[in-house]
Amino acid sequence: MDKSTPILVTGATGYIAAWIIERLLAQGYNVHATVRDPSKKDKIQHLYDLAEKSSGNIQFFQADLLQQGSFDAAMQGCEIVIHTASPFVVNNYKDAVKDIIEPAVNGTENVLNSVNRTSTVKRVVLTSSIASTYGDAIEIQNTANNEFDESHWNNTSNDTHQPYSYSKVAAERKAWQMAEQQSRWSLVCINPALVMGPSLTEASQSGSIEVLQQFGNGTTLFGVPPMWNGIVDVRDVADAHVAAAFKPQAQGRYIICGGTLSLLDMGKALTKQFGYKYPFPHFTVPKAVFKLISPFLGYSRQFVALNMGYPIYFNATRSVDELNIQYRDIRASVCEHFQQLLDDGIVKKYIG
Repeated sequence: MDKSTPILVTGATGYIAAWIIERLLAQGYNVHATVRDPSKKDKIQHLYDLAEKSSGNIQFFQADLLQQGSFDAAMQGCEIVIHTASPFVVNNYKDAVKDIIEPAVNGTENVLNSVNRTSTVKRVVLTSSIASTYGDAIEIQNTANNEFDESHWNNTSNDTHQPYSYSKVAAERKAWQMAEQQSRWSLVCINPALVMGPSLTEASQSGSIEVLQQFGNGTTLFGVPPMWNGIVDVRDVADAHVAAAFKPQAQGRYIICGGTLSLLDMGKALTKQFGYKYPFPHFTVPKAVFKLISPFLGYSRQFVALNMGYPIYFNATRSVDELNIQYRDIRASVCEHFQQLLDDGIVKKYIG
């Protein structure tokens, strides 16, 4: 591909997007980056800095997921669109439909409507989620090989149960529906597990930050529930997007996961790296005990019943074979992410 041909990355200030942009700029590409407000220089300075150190260029465009046509200008002349922009709200929302689901689905539809209007676009890479492959951990019991793979879909989440997961699968289904209605551009979906690892900005949001904050502030000192997460390093997620963008043979969905850790496994990895000066968890709270106190901790008893006590695993073979992803050590990713929270002042640093 001609390196002067721009590549669009939506949601450029995001945790994953920043690493995708870093990869593209380092390879000398011309990046069109959409943000809500390009005038807020402090939010995008790290991306300007990346461009200065690279042989690539970056140009910022204002775009809003819910404003029709707002991605048209940024998309002009692009052959590749990498759509990472999506609302990230797991808790603290007032209306799941308005705050999470509609922005995810309608935002994806708006971006793909722009793609349909832009004749140069040949490939769209969509950031989906592992949450599109399952709704609750108990569903692992219905898998043939005790692992989720790209053939699995989340059919159990809805606007009242796991609304964030529902927003991801609803947006991905909308994307596939629109892709199948035309033949000019191809769609590839990247489905990452819980993303860990260093951020290129102090301002990034991710689900992993909340987990690690609880590990650092003492919330989990007396134990963690028996829960497991697929985990992946953010740099591997970025590499997967770039490979999906450029490899002609890339197609369909790709689970991006470096392995599975329980919350206790994460606590053990952090203790090994940082010692006992932080209140990392060293025990698992039995499911029956956690179920009693769960409403006081913000978990419904239904959530506990369906998601605790079930180790979950993911098959990422396609990403290794077709995208050439070589996964980093996820325990190291967890520790690097925690170190970043210390450096950024999000978790109070222990001096002693």
